[in-house]
Amino acid sequence: MARTRASDFAEKQQDLLRNAAAVIAEQGMDKASMSQIAERAGVSKALLYHYYPGKDALIFAIIETHLSEVDDAVAAADDASLADRERLRRLIGAVLDVYRGADNEHVVQLNAKRALTEDQQQTLSEIERRIVRRFSVVIDRINPDLHQGRPLLMPVTMSLFGMMNWVYMWFKDGGPITREDYADIATSLILEGVKAVR
Repeated sequence: MARTRASDFAEKQQDLLRNAAAVIAEQGMDKASMSQIAERAGVSKALLYHYYPGKDALIFAIIETHLSEVDDAVAAADDASLADRERLRRLIGAVLDVYRGADNEHVVQLNAKRALTEDQQQTLSEIERRIVRRFSVVIDRINPDLHQGRPLLMPVTMSLFGMMNWVYMWFKDGGPITREDYADIATSLILEGVKAVR
């Protein structure tokens, strides 16, 4: 008989994914085992396998959940009625806010995709493209000349993502720079720097 889902399944699933991300980020994708993940999450290995038949399914769930949270936050923050500077600032702020407390999930996203099937990677790429498209629309409005001659819109957009995606390597909550401060810095760097890109 199939096991039914508990009423608090979503909460337990989030906790399980957080613990799994921590183990995979600490141990690396190849060394992290389902046994270690089950132990960290405080569940039986049988229960873990019931919901996630293998490590690849677990890695996919971690990354998909993380990217979906970013996608939802960026969609909620995007307001085409705002001036370009404020619109871009809100998008950057939304991403940095989702990244708060999600360093492990972010590490898994950056390092463990190779464990996934082509179909899984395609699903994640679709979410990533939606997120990137919202930023590239605003950057294109700021400097439409990025389309002239060489195609520079994507390199500029991805440079912004480079700034945001690697912030976990050096940023510390409670330090002298807040996430809001850094969102302002990243916005200014793009707004001022993009004017010089030809």
